[in-house]
Order: sequence, then structure tokens, then C-alpha cells
Amino acid sequence: MGGDAPSTLTLVSAPAGFGKTTVLTEWLDSLPAGLSRAWLSLDPRDNDSVSFWTYVVAALRTAAGNAFGAATLSLLQSSQAPLDAVIATLLNELTTVSDDVVLVLDDYHVIEAPDVHESVAYLLDRLPAPIHLVIATRADPPLPLGRLRVDGRMTEIRAADLRFTAGETEAYLERSAGATLSAADIASLAERTEGWVAALQLATLSMQGRDDTSSFIAEFAGDDRYIVDYLVEEVLDRQTEDVRRFLLQTSILDRMNGSLCDAVTGQDSGKATLERLERANMFLVPLDDRRHWYRYHHLFADVLKAHLLDEQRDAVAGLNGRASRWYELHGEPTEGIRHALAAGDFSRAADLVEAALPAWSQDRQETTGRTWLQRLPDDVVRVRPALLVGLVGALAAIGDFEGAQERLDDAERLLRSAAAGAGRTGPDAVIVDETQLRSLPAAIEMYRAALALSRGDLDGTETHGRRVLDIAPEDDHLERAAAAALVGLAAWARGDLDAAFDGYSQCVTGLRRAGHIADILGCSITLADLRIAQGRLGDALRIYTEALELGTGTGTGGVPLRGTADMHVGLSEVHHERGNEDAAMEHLRRSSELGEHNGLPQHPYRSRLAMARLRQSEGDVAAAVALLDEAERVYTTDFSPSVRPIPAVRAGLLATHGNVGDAMAWVRERGLSTDDDLDYLSEFEHITLARVLLARSRTEPSDRAVDETVRLLERLLGAAEAGGRIGAVLQILVLLALAEDARGDRPAAVAHLDRALILAEPEGYVRLFLDESPWMQTLLGALAERGTSAAYIDRLLQGTTDDAPHRPGTQPLVDPLSNRELDVLRLLGSDLTGPEIARELMVSLNTMRTHTKNIYAKLGVTSRRAAVTQAEALQLLAHRNRG
Repeated sequence: MGGDAPSTLTLVSAPAGFGKTTVLTEWLDSLPAGLSRAWLSLDPRDNDSVSFWTYVVAALRTAAGNAFGAATLSLLQSSQAPLDAVIATLLNELTTVSDDVVLVLDDYHVIEAPDVHESVAYLLDRLPAPIHLVIATRADPPLPLGRLRVDGRMTEIRAADLRFTAGETEAYLERSAGATLSAADIASLAERTEGWVAALQLATLSMQGRDDTSSFIAEFAGDDRYIVDYLVEEVLDRQTEDVRRFLLQTSILDRMNGSLCDAVTGQDSGKATLERLERANMFLVPLDDRRHWYRYHHLFADVLKAHLLDEQRDAVAGLNGRASRWYELHGEPTEGIRHALAAGDFSRAADLVEAALPAWSQDRQETTGRTWLQRLPDDVVRVRPALLVGLVGALAAIGDFEGAQERLDDAERLLRSAAAGAGRTGPDAVIVDETQLRSLPAAIEMYRAALALSRGDLDGTETHGRRVLDIAPEDDHLERAAAAALVGLAAWARGDLDAAFDGYSQCVTGLRRAGHIADILGCSITLADLRIAQGRLGDALRIYTEALELGTGTGTGGVPLRGTADMHVGLSEVHHERGNEDAAMEHLRRSSELGEHNGLPQHPYRSRLAMARLRQSEGDVAAAVALLDEAERVYTTDFSPSVRPIPAVRAGLLATHGNVGDAMAWVRERGLSTDDDLDYLSEFEHITLARVLLARSRTEPSDRAVDETVRLLERLLGAAEAGGRIGAVLQILVLLALAEDARGDRPAAVAHLDRALILAEPEGYVRLFLDESPWMQTLLGALAERGTSAAYIDRLLQGTTDDAPHRPGTQPLVDPLSNRELDVLRLLGSDLTGPEIARELMVSLNTMRTHTKNIYAKLGVTSRRAAVTQAEALQLLAHRNRG
């Protein structure tokens, strides 16, 4: 409230236990010394106007002197004087007060007499400037508050202002709990009490003498005996019977408005009652600015529910049933289902779930569908083919196929029973929507195809997928689209990228016709992945760009569609490969701003994978490895084949940057060999095997090992070329160039690299070459000297971004420093300490130390001073400034 002079009226209005009196006392103590204070604590006996104003005058005398109010008291003692005359006389006497006076009327909510309210309003309208009235109350008084508010003559302090903040809650509990509470315990109490001071006091009282305070806090609710006693005595028992009944019956609602309350209570005054309860500060929290939706304070709701069960247990099911019907009529199936379950009406809940399944599927709300389907009793789900199939789909979305075969068989049996004449509802099957008799058979076949794919049965996937296309009605665009995608996935797993792309393209067409726009974004990831595997970066960029426009342009209420964040991640990957690091980082930033909730299931690991590649290109290997570890932890599978496993990505990164030991540990764990039979699903792992073996040959020279590596790469090259997988062809050609150079055949090395450049240049590949070991730079320089692809090589060596490595020869080192190592080296020449350097570069101290060790090893020094001296002699920092 501050220490400034108060307004004509200061209204402190909040429910019981919010510390109104305490706050007022502290505020009065903070006021300037020239302000006098007068305090009157009211009780129900003060509803008599004579008593009320007599006590007001007595209170004012403590501030204005014992002579004040003599004329007013004289009139009050005369039974003949009208109340208006009394107040007029009091106002005249107040004008004689020279000093500012603050008059506090505490507990004003006990005043119900209309004549007292009218006389207080009369006083407020004419109150002399030196006099300031403060009213503390649990409910807004019937005074002209609106006029005072508009005139700027009223200051309002309400529950939202009195609630303890998280910091205040922590400070209070540390002083009062008598035990050491964890941050989690404090946060839990703060959330549960919603800053209600009395609840915190009662919680600390309940904790006294307890050994396990954490368990108590975890279970602390409105059934705590102190909370119950307080709210019952101070709030519930003070209400009229009508209000009490309204409070108990509406306690079943998590949120409420007038219409919903009318439906539940069977009355027609819900809106007016809610408004009256809000004015009365009845622990009612508005949920919008229009005062349309409300909820009860959590602890108050707990108390109300407990009393409802004690007093009207038999009515609870009916109340929830009426709430369920209201929510159904108003298009909110989730709440309708929740109340149907609370009412024990499982048949109704199942009907609502069945009706909502198509919309949940369209909006990618698989988690919502899965949650409610799993809460329905098994015996209810088992007789409803639509729910059986829906549950299979909801679980399949997270890769869970346990029990899928049995559920699909049961659904098929129920459909046969219905088709044989049992009808919509019979002894065997319950079908809410008869149109499902047409669509469910195709849906069952579609999930059989998905189940086969999860088992690696590609033939079974294609068989069931093509059967969907045979039996699905022509207008069943959704099932036909899903089947086309599954057939495409089977082709992808075989390495037939063209067939896979065709399947997913057909899927997108079907999704558009079905209106499932959000699913198109998921398909776009697969389509782009396939084009990248074919070495067609430009097509991948176009796919992601179009999908991004779709995601940002068709979301409800301007909110981007779920999956938009994934489009930014995909664009980041393409821009990074083309050397546009600024654009790559910007798209990752936008993806992060949208949040993981805007992403599809694969977003958590794909975003970390993209950031890891950026960190690798910056030379921050430690950060890249940490991101890959995190990506592996959050990895979730979808139906797409795992053609680029994260452990293999990590092993390749480690091998490229000299950690051959850990990379070889991965090789042994996977049991890989240069003599393995090759297939598409293991192609990337075998390319990584070649990379690891090539790195080992530099530390443990072996002509035989290099020869075996070259033979493996040549076999891989033949398979990738046959499958049109140009992305893999490029990786293999780069490694072949390095392998041939390692065994001394520079012409063969240059030939392989030349071919790679010819394939890569039209698509703008950059990081494919720049992220390789320093020997690649040497080969690029040798090829440039021959004049082959000179302009392209020059762009590569110059770097299309600030993060590109230096041109060969500009660092006279066998193993050149990365850009990030040069950044560290530059700061080693400053006065900054190690931790300060880490903060400057926004990396961890361990990462900074790793960079420092690498610098010392490459420069052949053992100290910071020696490193700076050597760098100056080699003009390394000058090179960095030019780069």
C-alpha cells in the first residue's frame, strides 16, 4: 500500500484469512508522523445506527481529542434526531479538524443494516479533505464504489494484492515452519494455498510434531482439520441456506459460469449468484476479464466437496450427470466425459469418447484420446469396436502395440456380429455411429499394416496396406491416406526412396481431402528426409518452406499448428548443410520459442540433433556430444525406419575429432565388421564404421585395415548408387577420397572427391566437406590447383559463413585450430580468468578447459603464456580476425 497519503476511501476487500488487519496495521505504521489514526473494530451489534455512529465518534476522539464530536453525540443520545442530521453535524465537526486523520472501520462485512450503509455513503460523498476512510471487509459493501472509482477517490486492495508471492511464501515458511523445507515442498505449498496467508498459517500448525513434513505437504488439501474448521466456522456456516446449497452443489465443477450452474443446480439464478459471491469475496477466482468463467480457491473447493459428500452423497452422481449433459450440448466433450465418469455413467462416457475420437485424431490430440480410453472400464471398451480400434491407434502413436492384435481381432468379430444382424446395439456390439460400419474394416486393416511394420514384417505391411486401398470407401480419405503412408514406409525400409516418396505424396493428398492439415506437417518431415537421402537439398528446402507456411497460416486463432516447430528444425538442418549458419540458428531459435508442445513426438530429439551439428561445426565437440546424449535420452520412435541412429552419429563425430577409443567401443558394441552383409537399414552404421576405422588408421597405421575400409566403402557405394541414395553416395565418396589419400593414392583420392563435388555443387552442400578432418582441406586444395570445380572449392575454403575453417596454409599447423579454439586462444591473451572466458563464450567451464587442452596439444605448449606467444609467432590470431 506504500506510505503515501490515502484516498478519500481505501477499500481492503478480501476473503477471511488474507491478512487484511495485519496489512492495515503495518500500513498505518508507515504513514507520516503528522497523520492521526482512529481504529474501530466492528461486530454484529453495531448494526444499530446509534451504536455504530457512537463508536465511530469514540474512535475519532482518539485522533482528534476528547472534545471532538460533542454535538454529534448529543444528537445520537436524542431519540428525536433524524440520522441525516446526525451525519451533517458530524461532517461539520470534522471540518474543524486541522490534521489529517485516517479512520479505519475493520470487519465492515458484519454490517447489514441499510440505514448504516446509507449514512456511510452520505458521509463519503461529503467527507472533508483531511479525513480519510479505510474499510476492511470480507465482502464489497453496498456503497457508491463505482462513482468513487471513476472519480479517482478510491484505492482498492483486493485478494490478488494480498496473496503471498512465491518469495514471501518461502520467507514465511522459513520463519514459521519449525523445520527445514525443501524448495519442492515450499513450491507445493505455495501452489496449493494460492498465497492465502491463513492457509499457510494453518499448514505450519498442522506440521508441528511431524517427522515427515514432505509427505504431509504432498497430501495437504482442504480436508486438513484446521482448514476445514476455519472455513466452516468463518465462511460456510455464515451463509444462508440457499447460498450454502449452491456452493456445495457447484463444488463438483472445476470451472463454472451462470448457465452451467443453472444446469447443475436446477435453478435459474446462477449468473446473479456468482456475481454476488464474487462481491462477497467467497473464495471465487475469475478466469477471464468478462467475469464469465470462475473457479473456487482450491482449498475451499476441497472443503465444499467434502461437505457435499457428507450431506448429499446420493446427489453427487446426478449433479455430475447434469454437468456432463451441459458440456456435451456446448461442444466440450472432454469435460463432458470427465463428469460422466464422475457420475459413474460409463456408457455415456463411452458414447462421448467415441463421438470425439475423429476430432481428436484430426487435431493430433492422441494423448487426450489415450487418456480417456484408458480410463474407461475394459468391459465397456470390449463391446465397442470403434473404441477398440481407437485405443489401438492412440497407443500406436507412442509405439505401444502390446495387445493390439487381440483388440483388432475383437473389433473385427464385433463388426461381423453387427453386420450379421445384431444392429447398432446388441448382446455383442455397441456402435454409436452406424457410418463406422463402413469405415472400421479399413481402419482395422490399416492398424494391422502398422503392427506388421512395427515387427519389421515389410511384406505384411504392404499386404495389409494395399488391402485398405481395396476395401476403403472412395470417400474414406483418412484411411486411404494412412495406408499409402504405411506402404511408403515399407518401401523406405527397403531403401526404395522413390516408392516411399510416392506413398507419402499420396498420403498428403488424402490428408488434404480429409481436412487433416496438421498431419501434413508430419508427412512433410518424412518427404524432406527422403529428398535429403536422395541428395536433393533444394527439394527438401521447398517442402519445409511450404509446410511452414501451411502451419503458420491455418492454425486456430492465429496459433501455429502443432508441428510448425518441426518445420523450423528441418529448415535449420538444410540451411546448416548449405553453410548458412545464421539462418540455421535463427530457425532453431524460432522453434524453441514455439516450444516443444508445438512439436510432433520426434521434435525433442530432432531439435537437439540439429543443434549438435551446429555445435560440431563451431568446434565445440563437448557441447555437440552432450546434445547427442540428450537426444538419445528423449528419442521416441514413430513408424519411420531408424536409418540414422543417434549412437552412430555420436560415434562418427567422436572419430572425426580424434576420440577413436570411444568410437571403437561403439563398433564392438554393435558387432560391426567390414565383411557384414549390407542392407539399407544398416547403411549409415556401416558408413560410420568406415569413418571410425579410417580415423583409427591414422593413430594405428595399417595398410590392411585401410584396404578393408576401402573395400567396404566400395560395396556401400554400389548399393547406394543402385538405390539412388545420393546423400549416402556423397558421404561415401568423401570417405573414399580420405581413405585413398591415407594409403598414398592421391590421384584416386582426388578422383573420388572430384565426383563428390560435381554431385554436391548443384545442391549447395558445404558442411559435408567442411566438417571433415583437416586432411579434407588438403585434398580440396590439391583439387583446386588442378582447376577442377575451382570456384566451388574456393567458396568452400573461404567458408560461406563466419564459422568456416581457414583455408589450407593460413594456419601452419598439421592439425589446425577450430574457430572456437581460436576464440578461446584470443581470450587467453586477455586478463580474463578461466571462468570469465567461459562466461564470455557462453560455454561451460569444462568445455573451455577442453578447448584449452586441445590448443596446448596442437601448439606443442604447456602453459597459457606459451600458447599466446606461439600464436603470435604463427600469426594465428591475425588469421582469425581476417576470417
